[in-house]
Order: sequence, then structure tokens, then C-alpha cells
Amino acid sequence: MKTKLLIAALCLAPFALQAGTPAQDKEFVDKYKAAYEKGDKAALEAFLYTKDAHPMALEFYKMMQTEGAGTAKIAKIELVDLTPEDVKKASEVQTGPDGSKAQLPLKPTKKLKISIETKDANGSSSSSSENFIAEKDGKYVIPVPANVK
Repeated sequence: MKTKLLIAALCLAPFALQAGTPAQDKEFVDKYKAAYEKGDKAALEAFLYTKDAHPMALEFYKMMQTEGAGTAKIAKIELVDLTPEDVKKASEVQTGPDGSKAQLPLKPTKKLKISIETKDANGSSSSSSENFIAEKDGKYVIPVPANVK
């Protein structure tokens, strides 16, 4: 449980930088939503920036990217700007449960906020998640925490 909390904290710790164009934002959001709703796990995992990723963080991110994919509908999805508080938190090095140090390898420029609704015979439920988005080689990616060297 502590591992998941640490990795989630790293997920939610962005940097406040402006980047991308409205067209890039829309294209990224549309591609992400389409992949999620089709249940395309390979496409969802392709959004991850995994260079030097901490193995436990990578496993967690892959699980979170694909959880509910293909069965749930995205009610709302948007890219939002980061706050100064997010910047401060994101720049901190975190200690994992195994004693290793990890940090986001790229400086996020935006945050992807997703609200999901699930309906079945037992009723309905909703959940939300946030991921930091960075730019690498002109492409939006979700950076996975990497080992600090």
C-alpha cells in the first residue's frame, strides 16, 4: 500500500510550465480517450515515458493506465495548467518503500484530468484520476518516475 501511495504522489506532483498548442492538447486528449474506450492497452502504455523508469513505478503506471479500459466510459477528460504548489511538490525526490530514490524524469507541462463513469447491473460508480503530462521530442507523454542517480 505504501508503494502505491508513493507512486501516486509522484504521479500527482507536476511542474507549472506552459507548453503545447490547443491543437496538440485536443489531439492528445482525443487519442487518449479513443484508446481508453476501445480498451487498447498497447496504445495506452505507449503514452508512458519509461526511460530509466523505476520498475515498481512502471508496473503501477501500466496497471493504472489500463484499469477499466474498454469497459468504462470517460465522462470528462481535459488537460489543465499546473499550479505553483504542484511545481514545488513535483521537484522533490521521493523515497520508495525499498529505500530507493525516484523522481519524474521530465518536467510536466500540464495535468491530464479524467473522470470515469461505470454502469452495470449493480448500479453506477464514478472515479477520477490525474496524470502529469510532459513533452518529449514534440510529443506529449506521461512520465514514469525514474531512479535518481
